[in-house]
Amino acid sequence: MAADARNFVTGEHGTRTGPAPVPAPVREPARATAPAPVPLPEAEGPRDAVTRLHAHACWYPSADPDGTRAAFICDRGGVPQLWAGPVDGDGIRLLDASPDPVKEVSWSPDGRWIAYTTAPGGGEHSRVLCVRPDGTGRRLLAGADPATSAYLGCWAHDGSAVAVTLAAPAGSRAEGDGLWQPSDAVPAHWTARDGRATLLGTTAYAVGPDGTPATRAGGGLSAYLIDPEGLASPVLLATEPDAPTLRVCDLSHDGRLALLRRGPRGRREAFVRRVSDGATTFTMPVADGDQWIGRFSLDGRTLWLRSDADREYAALFAVALGPDGTPHGRTVVAEREDCDLELLTMAHDGRTAVLAWNVRGASELDVVETSPGHGLADATGPARPVPLPHEVVTRVAAAGTGRLLLALSGSQRRPGVWWAREGVSLLRTPWSSRDEDAVPPGRPPVRPVLSRLTARDGLPLSGWYYRAPGRAPGEPAPCVIHLHGGPEDQERPVFDPLYHELLGRGLDVFAPDVRGSGGHGRTFVDADLGPGRFTALDDVADCAAHAVTAGPADPTRLAVMGRSYGGYLTFASLVWHPDLFRTGVAVCGMSDLLTFFAGTEPWIAESAAHKYGHPERDRELLRALSPMSRIDALRAPLLAVHGEHDTNVPPGESEQFVRAARERGVPAELLVLRDEGHDFLRADNRRLFRRTAADWMERHLHPS
Repeated sequence: MAADARNFVTGEHGTRTGPAPVPAPVREPARATAPAPVPLPEAEGPRDAVTRLHAHACWYPSADPDGTRAAFICDRGGVPQLWAGPVDGDGIRLLDASPDPVKEVSWSPDGRWIAYTTAPGGGEHSRVLCVRPDGTGRRLLAGADPATSAYLGCWAHDGSAVAVTLAAPAGSRAEGDGLWQPSDAVPAHWTARDGRATLLGTTAYAVGPDGTPATRAGGGLSAYLIDPEGLASPVLLATEPDAPTLRVCDLSHDGRLALLRRGPRGRREAFVRRVSDGATTFTMPVADGDQWIGRFSLDGRTLWLRSDADREYAALFAVALGPDGTPHGRTVVAEREDCDLELLTMAHDGRTAVLAWNVRGASELDVVETSPGHGLADATGPARPVPLPHEVVTRVAAAGTGRLLLALSGSQRRPGVWWAREGVSLLRTPWSSRDEDAVPPGRPPVRPVLSRLTARDGLPLSGWYYRAPGRAPGEPAPCVIHLHGGPEDQERPVFDPLYHELLGRGLDVFAPDVRGSGGHGRTFVDADLGPGRFTALDDVADCAAHAVTAGPADPTRLAVMGRSYGGYLTFASLVWHPDLFRTGVAVCGMSDLLTFFAGTEPWIAESAAHKYGHPERDRELLRALSPMSRIDALRAPLLAVHGEHDTNVPPGESEQFVRAARERGVPAELLVLRDEGHDFLRADNRRLFRRTAADWMERHLHPS
């Protein structure tokens, strides 16, 4: 192999526990101590990266108030970092040269600050910082304690504060005023970076005598408004005990109301809270996917919300609000048959909505004007479609009057950040992505073909088939069945360097959406809940059979591969269908759902219990669904890949499967990527992963 593949034995992952709870008639839920801004040394970089990659990506744009400049994430220096510059020029500069990957960016409405989220060491712990647009004044807003994670929310509309969600430190308990104290002792075994997965957040599921999860202690997520100048004290907006998610999505222009999102995957909920007294005035189910679920109108009398409440597909709702934030009716004002409203963005004037629709995996973009109703919720005018140069929109950002910034992807070259000005076609930013490294010059990218099939129980399925270049239409080819994560993710027709690496080795790729995937309606998403996951495993076999009959894939040279939940499906497919696949590559996958619940972050466990089963009540189901329970059926050689700092799916999930395979005489290897978590963010690691996986597939499928 072209990589340093090593097999590691799972180590003990300690959890942090607090003092025993003190009985009391009323207890405040645990919350993290309110953070204060911490000045940091200046860390701006040169106007060009020191190490310029031939292939790089630019994404997650956020514009200044007049829309002439953009802050964005770019990995042209080898790691996702914060850059900023004019949307129509080359004068961009690196604002933070530190090696910690950047994950989110938000320019303040007054133009004075750029807030962003980083992942120290490339792991799952995150923190929120801000910096001046000229690269000065860099400071840490939240997440300084390595036992916490901080998540970026929205800005106040006057730019005076930014919302941040902070996870209560591990083992925290509400004592007295309910605040965790920084003076609390840290266990001796804990270190900031010891090369192993470190549990973050509240106390994880306790581990019983047989090594399986038993009970769960309490914890929480807290949302604050923080003044980046540090002149005003943080304002607590909400605290959610044992919460899997909590995100501040918008504040009314007068600052009276806050819109937040909470809840586990598949059961998200929007709620409106009055800032003055903390009272919740309105709740409503919302769709999974993009966390920016809605916005208040300028006068605060209407809440625009992307929701699938009582619906199969998400639509745009207008919720009429009274002066105190209480609802007075809701109306569906924009919908499409058989497709989801995927992204919702409101222009700075508060009167223009941008809607991105998911149409069979591709995006269609509409701009609509809102008009005030009389005593009822607002309405929308006719939709104006915006032609797109690529198939998929990943982010839409308002950029001044009549302008938009779009992050686009697709199966063609030159994705990246584009800007739209009213009455002018979309223009590609001059600093945007380059992709020559993924597909060599002279070889056009392979464009996938949508393929439909029917599962054995009659459920319609679909997927994208990529045909390796140079093969005759009917010639059988080795084929990799690639399974996405989530499971609520969706396979999209995007420019995926991994797929093109495999295609360049003469391997076809079939990337299906098995049941549980997003983009096909609520019923399809929920079809894999609990025991329905056994049927999802049947879907993998049905998709492989379809690749053979409609691909055409060679039935003697099939492989299975996937990341996260797709990694779980890869492990599971190799033991449920041991004679179907010649090999597999499992990336950051769960091999035993009980040990996964014992080791993952607590808010992830809270969400996962709804999808897979409860670790106490459904132990037998989880054991039956676990690939480790059928390890004796394994026949095919496998490669497992994991990030060393992954606390979403701890590395022990790959380690135990590889170890068990080797004990049974099945060839198995483990590649651990240094300084990575659940997502591989560093360009050199992504390249190493792609080439190692392709080498493995090529060796075991023996393409002709």
